[in-house]
Amino acid sequence: MAAMKLKEIDKQRYRRHFNWVFAGIVVALVGISIGTSAVLIRLFSTPGQSNFWLNVAGVVVAAVVVAAVLVKLRSHPFMTEVVYIWDLKQVLNLIYRKQQKIEAAVEAGDPDAMVVLNFFYRGSKQLYEMDDNLVTMDTLIDRIRHHDRRLAAAGLSTDTGNFDRALLDRFD
Repeated sequence: MAAMKLKEIDKQRYRRHFNWVFAGIVVALVGISIGTSAVLIRLFSTPGQSNFWLNVAGVVVAAVVVAAVLVKLRSHPFMTEVVYIWDLKQVLNLIYRKQQKIEAAVEAGDPDAMVVLNFFYRGSKQLYEMDDNLVTMDTLIDRIRHHDRRLAAAGLSTDTGNFDRALLDRFD
């Protein structure tokens, strides 16, 4: 996914669907792990032998099955908001890991860095609102206002539509 666009999503729908998906993942991991481990122990264990690796194998099988199901269901309408937030978190994490270089480039007047930082701040704000992480919201809003002034001085828009993930390659 090269382009990541911020979009409005329904917070209540996101939270409800996220909770269902999370609960489903937990139940599936536990059920598949225990079931697979029990079958493996029944088939391959001998009395007095440690079953540690058979239990680990059960957990690995469960993780693979759950991951495969999530990949398969990724495009289902029920998953729209959950997948959007997962994708947003991945992009924000990529930016965060390069933030020091990006901020240095912003200070040097690099317009691409300004676009990336604009997306980072506004995407973080949306993510914080979705996850009710309001502890540092005031600081983030101050950073957004400061960055908006830099964007205006550079003749750039606060619109996040011109962000492309490929811009991050410049900051390796």
